[in-house]
Amino acid sequence: MKKIARISVLIALMLGLCSCVEAKVREYGIKVIKEYPHDNTSYTQGLFFHGGKLYESTGQYGESSFRIVDLETGKALERMDFGSKYFVEGSVILGDNLYILTWLNKVAFVYDSHTLKYKSAYSYPREGWGLTTDGKSLIASDGSATLFFMDPAFQIQRTVTVRKDGRAVRDINELEYIDGKIWANVYMTDLILIINPQDGRVEATIDCSGLLPESLREPETDVLNGIACHPETGKLYLTGKYWKRLYEVELVEKKH
Repeated sequence: MKKIARISVLIALMLGLCSCVEAKVREYGIKVIKEYPHDNTSYTQGLFFHGGKLYESTGQYGESSFRIVDLETGKALERMDFGSKYFVEGSVILGDNLYILTWLNKVAFVYDSHTLKYKSAYSYPREGWGLTTDGKSLIASDGSATLFFMDPAFQIQRTVTVRKDGRAVRDINELEYIDGKIWANVYMTDLILIINPQDGRVEATIDCSGLLPESLREPETDVLNGIACHPETGKLYLTGKYWKRLYEVELVEKKH
């Protein structure tokens, strides 16, 4: 019995050691590959590619819009403006629908993804922040440490708490689903998190400090916000609120 007990202890220690190794958070910086113009009147909230097109939702009362953007020029090829009472937030396409959140208006809009014609609106009981999809569920943030997995009628299927080294990370903002992971801006920081969607564990961090140089900053220039991955090329693009540039970047792992 003592031998069995010792073996059990050893197994438990080995499992604990493995979990510690698995829990180590990788750290990345970024390398700029190319830069593009970005409309610095865009208070970027949502950014994503779909069907080869770049889409962007922008916020602020009286300025909120949804746009199909020309990557090379930063200009809107199509634009849908919202009434001054709405503050638009994250957006994503799932199936034939375009979903757009609002911040404090407690409403989520649905449009035809092909024509951008209005289809419906849903009551939304939380603050709207970021929005993405894994191809099955809508995944949303609300500025807390919680991510909400929802069906297309915005009914919650499950939630996860974003944790780094066991501690909850608040201010989860714009979201992008890339290669089975959720990427998230942390509001008011230059940090992007790569999150395991099953348990909310932060598997990696990306330090984007210095991405927009001081020479391109103005008094109204705001924080990093906007992650888009082109699904066909795998290229990664970042921008921010009222930024003059959108950047194609690559990750560079930090060595310790």
